[in-house]
Amino acid sequence: MRHDTPPISSNQENDNVFALFEAAAAAHPERAFLVVEGRVLLTYGALLSETARAAAWLRSVGVEPGERALVQVHKSPAAVVLYLACLRAGVVFIPLNTAYQEGELAYFLSDAEPALLAASPGLPAATVAFGGTRAVIAGGLEAAPWAAVEEQLPTVQSASGAPAAILYTSGTTGRSKGAVLTHGNLSSNAKVLGQAWRWRDDDVLLHALPIFHAHGLFVALHCALLHASPMLFHERFDAAAVLRDLPGATVFMGVPTFYTRLLAEPSFGADLCRHIRVFISGSAPLLDATFEEFKGRTGHTILERYGMTEALMVTSNPYDGERIAGSVGPALPGVSVRVVAEGGVPAAAGEPGVLEIKGPNLFAGYWRNPEKTAQDHTADGFFITGDIATQDAAGVVRIVGRSKDLIISGGYNVYPKEIELAIDALDGVVESAVIGVPHPDFGEAVVAVISRAPGAALDPKAITEALATQLASFKRPKKIVIVDELPRNAMGKVQKAELRAVHKDSFSVQSA
Repeated sequence: MRHDTPPISSNQENDNVFALFEAAAAAHPERAFLVVEGRVLLTYGALLSETARAAAWLRSVGVEPGERALVQVHKSPAAVVLYLACLRAGVVFIPLNTAYQEGELAYFLSDAEPALLAASPGLPAATVAFGGTRAVIAGGLEAAPWAAVEEQLPTVQSASGAPAAILYTSGTTGRSKGAVLTHGNLSSNAKVLGQAWRWRDDDVLLHALPIFHAHGLFVALHCALLHASPMLFHERFDAAAVLRDLPGATVFMGVPTFYTRLLAEPSFGADLCRHIRVFISGSAPLLDATFEEFKGRTGHTILERYGMTEALMVTSNPYDGERIAGSVGPALPGVSVRVVAEGGVPAAAGEPGVLEIKGPNLFAGYWRNPEKTAQDHTADGFFITGDIATQDAAGVVRIVGRSKDLIISGGYNVYPKEIELAIDALDGVVESAVIGVPHPDFGEAVVAVISRAPGAALDPKAITEALATQLASFKRPKKIVIVDELPRNAMGKVQKAELRAVHKDSFSVQSA
């Protein structure tokens, strides 16, 4: 492949978020971008050339600006290039979890109507019948579909409000919603995070997060790109591999599961972290015990922040100043947050209520779902997160619960209704109740409590096998309990709080 003169954007006033990354890369073309096991795979100058050819390839197969690319690929250098090429070409990027199965993919295809389906060999999307163009993306850049392309496509002009990506987030009814994120959303959040986390010219990011999720794709990757920072690139989190690379990094971002797994390694301690400037945690609540143990082992205080698919990053503990265990800090600059009690009145300081947010980071709405978009916004433009929070007099936010029974397992959102619908369709099942309970590694684990029909002999193993073809692995119950009846209140509603109390110790050390 040729990694020579990088192409030049056609207009410095371009609001395409890639134009920001392009400017940073052009200022440091010799600097390493992707480093894998000590080997530089791409410099920033090579990145510009590679994405320009990949963007030209997208255009050559008929994908026009504003059209959508549905992408289910393994994390790899080629996957990163494909994402950036979509931004560059004005194509709306739709990443899908690699665990999604064919039944789930059928819905995404019908809803998104993409012009391109990109898939890694071996993943379900590679076998789905699709009427449009499909690209099969191998792990290496040399095997990528654009490897032999000569043309280089300049960065497409995009308005700040133009869609850049759609991220699907499951709904409580079981129907996924596509959150439309604009170029302005992505640009504003990247700039704010760079300032809030004091990004430096000599920073090196250790990237072990998935890139089908906002955390790894928009937070970690964009911070590095905006500052032309080298990235120690890991295709997945592996504690031993991360420990080898930690001494060469200055910034590490992870979900709480990453931190518990690092703490489980006897060799992990202050010496390996001597060059780290900041450890950042998000996507799920960080346990106070993990926060304190990490501080004791390493001398570093984890910086916890709060975000969501529809708004990227919303709040953050301070870079300078006290980071409080169990809190996610105050609102980021330019972002407004408020806690609303029942009746729509502001909650008193320290009192719980529903968290509402507003700012340039807030998504444009749900794809082809104006009713849900309107339902989840207030008359004055705040987004109703559904998270239950408190806010003290200093503005510090604590997430104390979640409405709609959302489960966060290993950093991934799991909505019980979707799983319940799949279980309830199985022979011999009367009704199921899916709950989240504490788990030492994943934060929360999915548990299904199932009431059986009279005389039915339900086998948890058979149920697990049946769900394997319908649901992504992170959604499948880690424990299945068969009962004669589910607990109900006087109105006939299943009492999930009671079930959570009964099964809260399912994964504790004592019950293991």
